[in-house]
Amino acid sequence: MQRSKFTFARLKYNSGDWETDQRMPSNILNSLLEYTTIPLDEEEKIVELSSPDLFKYPFCYLSGHKLVQFSQQEAVNFKTYVHNGGFVFVDDCNHDIDGLFARSFETQMSNLFGPTALKKIPNNHGIYNSFFKFEKGPPTTSFELNGWGDDLVHDYLKAITINNRIGVLYSNKDYGCEWDYDFRNKRFLAEDNTKFGVNIILYAMGINS
Repeated sequence: MQRSKFTFARLKYNSGDWETDQRMPSNILNSLLEYTTIPLDEEEKIVELSSPDLFKYPFCYLSGHKLVQFSQQEAVNFKTYVHNGGFVFVDDCNHDIDGLFARSFETQMSNLFGPTALKKIPNNHGIYNSFFKFEKGPPTTSFELNGWGDDLVHDYLKAITINNRIGVLYSNKDYGCEWDYDFRNKRFLAEDNTKFGVNIILYAMGINS
């Protein structure tokens, strides 16, 4: 995997709607440029989950609202990628725990890694301190506060851990849509809400502040 320069790689899978929150990657890349000194590719890379190109990138993003049903090759690649040290950030754009994306994605993870592999991570996990400090765990999104989805504020994230490192980070909080705005509009926010995205990526890259 190429670790000398960070690339925001988005996974394209055959089922569902993989091309969500299209402004989010450039927003996160801007945050990495603003807060860190890691070298960056300036544009998002779309990667077919079924392609061997997947194994070039240590970080990948997967999201959607609809069905997640991996093909045989997609399933093989996903499992191999994670076991080989890759990191996948998965975000449910429905921000609920019983919608189609959540149910189908969790089924895929159970099939690939076992029924108990996807577990809640504690709110003092290292990912909440990898750069910025989030003492209460995952920051809340406006979608949760507005009562959309399942009307819950999820005070945890889930993960599949391989060799004591997160391989799959799973969110029902809809961070993708929360960060889906032109990065130049951050100046209107009281607090930059993309900071947790920086934490996720630095953790995935094995970089600590």
